[in-house]
Amino acid sequence: MDKPRPKYLNLVRIRLPLPGVVSILHRVSGAALFLFLPFVLTLFEMSLDTAQTFARFKGVFSHWAIKLMLIGLLWAYLHHLCAGVRHLALDLHYGTDLAAARTSSILVFAVSIALTLAVAVMIW
Repeated sequence: MDKPRPKYLNLVRIRLPLPGVVSILHRVSGAALFLFLPFVLTLFEMSLDTAQTFARFKGVFSHWAIKLMLIGLLWAYLHHLCAGVRHLALDLHYGTDLAAARTSSILVFAVSIALTLAVAVMIW
């Protein structure tokens, strides 16, 4: 006998497996990078224009909230990069079984967080 399908989905109570969380965070990090691209490009332009704008850039960048936001964007970039490499491997049928998918998901989190912490120490 078939199980009855749910009439509604409670998105708060659904527990995704780790590969699903990595996949969703890959999409969220890509969207965040796209939305914050004008901000990052403005900071890059400020740093390269003149000596006065570079001094202004240093003043803006020295604020803790801006540093925290840039570290968050850095994590989004590194997570998006690592998860993208994982998705490319999955597209080539490497690591598609359950154990390998879980291991690669853990590896994506570990590498992206470790790289973010390493760069954040240099930034702060």
